Amino acid sequence: MKATEIRDLNAEEIQQKVADLKESLFNLRFQHEIGQLENPKKIGETKRDLARLKTILNEKI
Repeated sequence: MKATEIRDLNAEEIQQKVADLKESLFNLRFQHEIGQLENPKKIGETKRDLARLKTILNEKI
């Protein structure tokens, strides 16, 4: 997700995406731990997207 796409969202939508990504990150970590994750890079991408969302959310507040 690009920063320009995130900036077009309102604070409530960003908070919902943050919650979704946190849940997704938990599931990815769990899958990685039990050996079912095919693409470990997905964890890093999700962490970066989560950080990007939180940064822009803090800018809006």
